Amino acid sequence: MEELSKEDTLQLRKKYIGEACILFFANDPLKITRASGQYMYDEKGNQYLDCINNVCHVGHCNSAVVEAGYKQMKVLNTNSRYLHDNIVRLAEKITSTLPDKLNVVYMCNSGSEANDLALRLARHYTKAKEIITMDHAYHGHITSMIDISPYKLKVQTDGVHTCPRHVYVTPCPDTYRGIYADCDYPGEDLGEKYANEVGDICKVIQSRGKNVCAFIAESMQSCGGQIVFPPGYLQKVYRHVRAAGGVCIADEVQVGFGRVGSHFWAFQTQDVVPDIVTMGKPMGNGHPVSAVVTTREISETFKECGMQYFNTFGGNPVSCAISLAVIDVIQKEGLQNHALEVGNHMMSEAKKLMQKYPIIGDVRGHGLFIGIDFVRNRKTREPATEEAKYIVKKMKEDYRILLSTDGPYDNVLKMKPPMCFSTENCDFLLKSLEILLKEVTEREFPPSHRWSVIDATRPGTRVMHLKASL
Repeated sequence: MEELSKEDTLQLRKKYIGEACILFFANDPLKITRASGQYMYDEKGNQYLDCINNVCHVGHCNSAVVEAGYKQMKVLNTNSRYLHDNIVRLAEKITSTLPDKLNVVYMCNSGSEANDLALRLARHYTKAKEIITMDHAYHGHITSMIDISPYKLKVQTDGVHTCPRHVYVTPCPDTYRGIYADCDYPGEDLGEKYANEVGDICKVIQSRGKNVCAFIAESMQSCGGQIVFPPGYLQKVYRHVRAAGGVCIADEVQVGFGRVGSHFWAFQTQDVVPDIVTMGKPMGNGHPVSAVVTTREISETFKECGMQYFNTFGGNPVSCAISLAVIDVIQKEGLQNHALEVGNHMMSEAKKLMQKYPIIGDVRGHGLFIGIDFVRNRKTREPATEEAKYIVKKMKEDYRILLSTDGPYDNVLKMKPPMCFSTENCDFLLKSLEILLKEVTEREFPPSHRWSVIDATRPGTRVMHLKASL
């Protein structure tokens, strides 16, 4: 089939694809025609360094993963109601990386599906409906997930979709710009302070004669601005939730499979064992596959409800072959340890830049899950939203480096690159970034429409809010 020009592709997209489906770099979108490792290539053959693609976990078009899918596709692909080796081998492989009690697997196609199924499991087990989610959280695009995703609800403008009464939102445990910031509470246990917010919600739910169904959170929050939770936070939260009759769900869709370097799963950095774990994006390296892993007790309760679970494509032989290959590559190529080493290098060098440029307010992360928080004033921590957008734009145009921003103020430069990302890639990125940091300090940018400082007479206090229209 003849390849279309970039202009023709763009026009056809505008004609046939829903307008709510957005593109990276919308004002000057890229047409990517191929990719390999940590690099992507446009229709002209220009090479771009991909710093954000946490879907192609072990590298774009990894040969072992492609070959595994190709070989299986030539032989058989069908639904999971027939016996097949791949699904049971994959389940065995996944559970071997998890705590012993997490030993029952359900296969799905996406992170949204996995999180939806996790809530179903929790409801059948607890017989309760009340859900505790985290501010700025994103758990998927289907209706049940939008209900528990303030990240999406806050930007809706027509008021059609609102947070249901059975969903409770706890503050994101952001120790840099959250309600309990490190500079406002020096020396205090911020993990406990944030966890007590969940405890208070549990008390409210019980005071209404109800029980908690579940607490769900990414083990490190991505869309909220690359947030690494304070030590002990999840331990204390899980105690509150379980005491109120609820189960604890760890969403590992963006942060699992060795990305954090020190551990295979991000929840392990908090020394907890969830009741349900969801996983997706990286496990298929770009192929649609996901999973839910839970305990035998929860799974048995789900079975006893009388409603069979069937997913046409979940657990099909091709998806499972691909996912098995992904895990093999992670283990054989030592990508978990590689993520730790490269991530440590990136963090160390980025903190050196922070010493030189006041626009960098915070550098945080774990392994190859990293965020750089840009500010206009380190004391007030006013987010440098427009500056961050400019840097992302210029990194793409001048250096062919693909980055994006996130967080409540879109001022956090986020990095979740393919796991084959190298120290040389880090050095190139940071060298390019420094050139732009020098430039933005000499330019004037318009004020951020998302930021307000309330009661500025209180020294050291920063109170932030989104405009009501957002």
